[in-house]
Amino acid sequence: MMNRRLALLAGTALAAVLALPVAAQDAPTMGVVVKIGGIPWFNAMEAGILEQAEAVGMEAEMIGPTSADPALQVRAIEDLIARGVDVIGVVPNDEAALEPVLQKARDAGIRVISHEGPGLQNVDWNFEMASAQGFGESHADLLAEQMGGEGEYAVFVGSLTVPLHNAWADAAIVHIQANYPNMTLVGERYGVAENVDDSRTTALDLMSAHPNLKGFLAFGSQGPIGAARAVEERRAVGQVHVIGPFSPGQGRDLIHSGAIGGGFMWNPMEAGRVFVTMGDMLVKGTEIASGTEIPGLGVVEPDAENKDIITDNLITIDTESVDGLAEMGL
Repeated sequence: MMNRRLALLAGTALAAVLALPVAAQDAPTMGVVVKIGGIPWFNAMEAGILEQAEAVGMEAEMIGPTSADPALQVRAIEDLIARGVDVIGVVPNDEAALEPVLQKARDAGIRVISHEGPGLQNVDWNFEMASAQGFGESHADLLAEQMGGEGEYAVFVGSLTVPLHNAWADAAIVHIQANYPNMTLVGERYGVAENVDDSRTTALDLMSAHPNLKGFLAFGSQGPIGAARAVEERRAVGQVHVIGPFSPGQGRDLIHSGAIGGGFMWNPMEAGRVFVTMGDMLVKGTEIASGTEIPGLGVVEPDAENKDIITDNLITIDTESVDGLAEMGL
């Protein structure tokens, strides 16, 4: 009697295994390596990755290094290659440092998608949710408006090797030089905007060294937060203006206090979804061409020669929009 019961249980278990969808057993795999883990911007991106992976039947994960160190990104990509994933996504800290390992991935037959990496060569596609020039110039005009078109300002980027941050800074500085001749750049630029504490201490140092400093243009989601905290510490709200992209949930109090004057962003959660959507398209052999509609990007006009897909999906962050954006989990 006992043996018969065990046989019945075993048969039931086997039937359950055989009833599993084939897709669940053979789901394509994807790993997305971002600049740094544990900050709100990439937490939102991870939520989008996981949500879309479940929707399309992929197994996807996000890997966030403990610091914005290109070597840690290389190590993470090497691990994904060794695991034999189908698709690798990356938000690069240093394009040049990643080219050899991304070539290795492609040589192994792995599809590669980048975001914020318009100069990368060893990718199938790079996608952007704003043009570098438009993003930089929009922030430059907002800073100039708040500074009254005159005075000293400083520029923060995530690091001096982050490609897109520096492209935004280049566009903003050129635009200011051409249109606001009474605004003066202090120093070159400071690679601190992936770290709140570094941004804060650098801002405090710059305000001490330059008493006439009137503005910070901070590219990198932690830059506006750190600079704004420094401005509050110096009781300089309304006198020193902070502009840049940041996570609304992290900076909502600072924008309501006036310590951050505003900025523009795209939805990092949506960018996470796009990573997975494009990965799924590549695995399935779906062509991405002029007129292709990609959810989250819209109808695209890809630059096939440079492997870039650039769209305009900017969101304004100000006192009117920040609460709603924060409540969306951004």
